[in-house]
Amino acid sequence: MNLARESIELLEQAARILWFEGTKHGLRDREWMALRFLSRANRFSRTPSALASYVGTTRGTASFIIGELERLGYLERKRSATDKRSVMLSVTQQGKKFLVRDPVNVLVEAIAVLDDDVKIRFRDTFRHVLDQSDAAEQRHHTDVCKRCIFLREDRTTDSKTTVEFSCRLFRAPIAETEVDLLCTSFEHHRQ
Repeated sequence: MNLARESIELLEQAARILWFEGTKHGLRDREWMALRFLSRANRFSRTPSALASYVGTTRGTASFIIGELERLGYLERKRSATDKRSVMLSVTQQGKKFLVRDPVNVLVEAIAVLDDDVKIRFRDTFRHVLDQSDAAEQRHHTDVCKRCIFLREDRTTDSKTTVEFSCRLFRAPIAETEVDLLCTSFEHHRQ
């Protein structure tokens, strides 16, 4: 059998854990996806339009998902401090606690027991596949800031070496803790 096709068939079967009919623990698959994403998204991507982009839906459907998660107490929306027309989404403490019940935790636990080298190859393989499909489809997937072409890293070499980060796309500083968060405006370095 063709190994590439066999891999895709296995991926399709694993995807049943991500995409399912009905609800699991009271949430539909896209609501889980939204809650999961917003818990790991950087501040530039915690908006309704970024959520719609990530989930692959319309803004109207994203608004419905946001409303459901808000109604359940898992999400809150606040007006942006810098732009009063914009809304920022945040996962509440209750939402963070609820993520323990996330159906994808089965997959996370299955991968977690692998050796670190295997986990890195597994992750890097998926990134390679996404990078290749992005090039073919002329689009960009979501990934962490530290891999993005827009991340700028400045090192100062006074008595103590410090590193400061900024996003060239948003023209804003980024805390070191944010470089591992997801961004929907991600664009990877071309090789």
